[in-house]
This record gives sequence, C-alpha cells and structure tokens, in this order.
Amino acid sequence: MIKAFLLAASLFTAAVHAAPPRQMSLVYDLYRNGQKLGEVTDTFTRSGDRYTLTSETRARGALQVLWPGTIRLESTGAVTRQGLRPEKFEHARSDAPHKLATARLDWKQHRIAYRYKGESRQVNGLRSGAQDQLSQLYQFMFAPRTAADYRLQVVSGRDLNEYRYRRKPGDTIETPLGALATQQYQRITQKPDEKVTTVWVAPARANLPVRVRVTEDGVTLEQRLVSAHVKG
Repeated sequence: MIKAFLLAASLFTAAVHAAPPRQMSLVYDLYRNGQKLGEVTDTFTRSGDRYTLTSETRARGALQVLWPGTIRLESTGAVTRQGLRPEKFEHARSDAPHKLATARLDWKQHRIAYRYKGESRQVNGLRSGAQDQLSQLYQFMFAPRTAADYRLQVVSGRDLNEYRYRRKPGDTIETPLGALATQQYQRITQKPDEKVTTVWVAPARANLPVRVRVTEDGVTLEQRLVSAHVKG
C-alpha cells in the first residue's frame, strides 16, 4: 500500500520537463472514514535505469485490530523514456505470510505470471504503459506527459484491471514542502461497486503525490503527506 494540485500553465509545463528524483522517503498519515488509522511510508530508489519502490502501512491505536500487522507493497522494474515499467509486484502481510501475492510482468510475451497461496496462473494481454498497484501513483512523476483523460492497465497481486483517470483542478494543500497547488486525477468508474481512486499531485514538485484517496465497499481510506525527503 500512491493521480490548482493545478498551477498556471507555464508552471505545469515546467513540471512536465523537470527531472524526476533518484531517491524519495515519504510518510503519509492514513485515515479510515475520516478517523486516523495509522501511517504509510513510501520509499523510492533509482540506480541507473533500475528502480525499487516500497510502501509499508501500519495501523496505530484502537483501530490496529483492523490491520494487526504490516502491509507491504513492492514494485521493481526499469525507468524508461515512457516512465516506470514495472517487472515485479508483491503484496505481503506480516500477519499472514501465506497470503503473499506476486505478479511478474513479461513485457516480451505481453503476459503476467501470478502466484498466490502456492498456486500459479498466467494472464495474457499486458499492454504498453501498464502499471502496478503501487507504481501507478508515482508514474505521474516519471511519465513525460500525462493526458487529461488517462487510460492504463493496473496490475495488482491477483488481478489485471482497466483504469481511466480524468484530470481536473485540485485545491491548494498544506504539506511539509509548503502550500502546494495541485491537480486531481480521479478514476472514472463504470460500475457502482468499482474502486474509486483519486490522486492529488503537485506540478511544482514534479507531480509528487501529496494525497491519495481510495473508496471501496463503503470504506474510504485517505493518505495525507506529512513528511517528505526528496533527492534529485
């Protein structure tokens, strides 16, 4: 366990061409239906054209009973001219190691090899530009340009889904990096039971995600950036 976050057009153009960072350490407070649940720590490192992106979620306080362990997501792959190209994605829970879910993306054969609870299967139809559940939030920083109507495949540890994001002006959000104008990318859904993902990015900070909201099955989880260490 990641889409004005609108600046003037000139600032947005500059952000598009800004060099993405080589290292990031980001901490988000995590809320469940408006009540603080815990925190999410995301780290990104790049060495040459290779990257590793991890996200660890820990519940705190009374709501820890909902998530007694740590949820860890990891995305590894290549940094290309088109942005991030994930090659492996893992979803793990420290309190349920048998539920480790792994997806390996084979770009030559255009397929995904899944493994979950000791069972393996393959899914064909992987398309150029696909992201995994974690890298999709940071692809905004690495893609040379993100359209206002943005479509992609998103790979989780067990599924392959079609996502469509639409961009619109966001609010100015207070962050550890100061007050940042934002743009908002929201997933456009086709069915009432589909997961709605909304990402607020800061163009002045190369489209750094400063807020992420996911709504599914009547539950809203929201990440709000509270600490950021970014190195170019």
